[in-house]
Amino acid sequence: MQQPLWIPSDQRKEQANITQFSRWLKGRSGLKASSTGDYGALHQWSVGQPAAFWDAVWDYCDVIGDKGGDTVLVDGDKMPGAQWFPDAALNFAENLLCNRSNKAAIVSRLENGERHSLSYVDLYQKVSQLSAALRDAGVAKGDRVAAFMPNVAETVIGMLATTSIGAIWSSCSPDFGINGVMDRFGQIQPKVLFACDGYFYNGKTIDSLPRVREIKENINSIEKLVIIPVVNRQRPKNIEVDGIPGAVRFNEFLVTENTPELSFEPVPFNHPLYIMYSSGTTGVPKCIVHSVGGTLLQHLKEHTFHVDLNEEDVLFYFTTCGWMMWNWLVSGLARGATLVLYDGSPFYPEPKSLIDMADEENISVFGTSAKYIAALEKAGVTPKSSHQLSGLKAILSTGSPLSHESFRYVYRDIKSDVCLSSISGGTDIVSCFILGSPTLPVYEGQLQCRGLGMAVEIWNDDGLPVEQEKGELVCVKPFPCMPIGFWNDPEDKKYRSAYFEQYPNIWAHGDYAEITEEGGLIIHGRSDAVLNPGGVRIGTAEIYRQVEKVEQVLDSICIGQDWEDDVRVVLFVVLREGVQLDEQLQQTIRQTIRAETTPRHVPAKVIQVADIPRTISGKIVELAVRQVVHGQTVKNTDALANPEALELFRDLQELKS
Repeated sequence: MQQPLWIPSDQRKEQANITQFSRWLKGRSGLKASSTGDYGALHQWSVGQPAAFWDAVWDYCDVIGDKGGDTVLVDGDKMPGAQWFPDAALNFAENLLCNRSNKAAIVSRLENGERHSLSYVDLYQKVSQLSAALRDAGVAKGDRVAAFMPNVAETVIGMLATTSIGAIWSSCSPDFGINGVMDRFGQIQPKVLFACDGYFYNGKTIDSLPRVREIKENINSIEKLVIIPVVNRQRPKNIEVDGIPGAVRFNEFLVTENTPELSFEPVPFNHPLYIMYSSGTTGVPKCIVHSVGGTLLQHLKEHTFHVDLNEEDVLFYFTTCGWMMWNWLVSGLARGATLVLYDGSPFYPEPKSLIDMADEENISVFGTSAKYIAALEKAGVTPKSSHQLSGLKAILSTGSPLSHESFRYVYRDIKSDVCLSSISGGTDIVSCFILGSPTLPVYEGQLQCRGLGMAVEIWNDDGLPVEQEKGELVCVKPFPCMPIGFWNDPEDKKYRSAYFEQYPNIWAHGDYAEITEEGGLIIHGRSDAVLNPGGVRIGTAEIYRQVEKVEQVLDSICIGQDWEDDVRVVLFVVLREGVQLDEQLQQTIRQTIRAETTPRHVPAKVIQVADIPRTISGKIVELAVRQVVHGQTVKNTDALANPEALELFRDLQELKS
């Protein structure tokens, strides 16, 4: 077995919420859970007795709502088809606004240096004013409200006001192109749209209003357009709205006089809460509908037991409003934590900017992407020697597998006593299948554990569960945060095809993964991007893990190219400024890959490119690059942050021999 990089202290394990939960379970009538501190036994109980487990989560986390009876799970053998808490009624916003104190609820920071703080009591008041305005605008239970917004406090206020009514929230970030917005909001037909006047990114000020006008002109369902000042915060009346029918400035829209008491509309557990979107790189994005109860319970479980989040904590995740981590982040309000929102480039004005912010705000849980951590190391940032980070207790990483080198970098150069949790799940479940635990050790290259209540297994090609062997990541039992369906998919055909076509009644997530000897997991890449040279399955993450060791390489993407009745591995690399891909560097890259993997992992071609295409949430798009290399059409480039980069891979002479 590996030696752990970090082991939690006895005091930390003793004080952890998950430890207290285990003890509480033992005292609960009729329930026998694990011995305190035995995560494996607790997980086994949680998936073996799902109704008892999720009922306990509701009670322990003090969910505000009415269960309506003792029935927790109906048709628990059906996936999809299982029903959770069928008689319950609750409201999402009410659970996130249970704290009414003067404690800071949201600290909102912009790239240009602006900082605004909002207390819980002020947040409640703002939500009251906006909820009243939405009701006056005719928004009712089941209506859609959309946001074309950066990650600022007004976006959170908009979501809470919307969900307090029982309406459905959907958001995307203002860096989406017009077609990307239309592909999303055009499908769900929102009644109200929140939009910003602009945003800041990498030292530039971007005007959003031309696209906002176009969105309003092309989506006929929008009756009210609410413009939020971001680049004109000091001069909100400078925002020109007169030329846009139905448009109003945010402060003028609020009901600020004789504001009625905030009313929380009770809705069923399975009532729609969020509409989120697949990346859309292979066609029009799927509109994934998530439930009020399932999202709340799952986020409470993850924040409470896996992140160990409490009222005294300061929670940050670097995300946009077009990525599910924004939805995950804002649920931290239900734990009474302070949220830090940031909008802008993580490397502006310099690579250490977010680390500076972590010190200034005393962030205790710092969430980011694997790409950011790798880039921080490449930039030579060593926070351990330059920053305090005294309150930091956990670093979360997602978006792609975190490399072994990044694990070592965190403990060597950021902080030695921190729980580094690489987490994995997705928009599909608005949460995680695999994540961290404050009571478990951290092993290099591994995600710590399977989530409580998530019956995750790895299946081989014969559909049998395996350990210490690569295979398909599946979930074999229902869980509350499964989507309630896709929008405009009345017979659930697209929904069933997306997750249940490969194995009937089993959720197939599309990840290629492995359960380790230590009980952790390794994600080897997306199943649809797995390489097959000579019929041997190789996860792309296995190659990226080695390439990141090469100092001259800043970024890379790997695909399989059909070649001579087989598949050959092709690696594209972005190099440091001034570095050229000569024969010596190619050999260094190949030898680095071969040293820790197998000869089949070694790319047949290594090709230098200037850029690598990514989705707006920062994920590399292996399938889109593969399509371009094979002369196929990429159906939806509006899902990409830099679609022009695809042209760098078209008709390459190096791939014709």
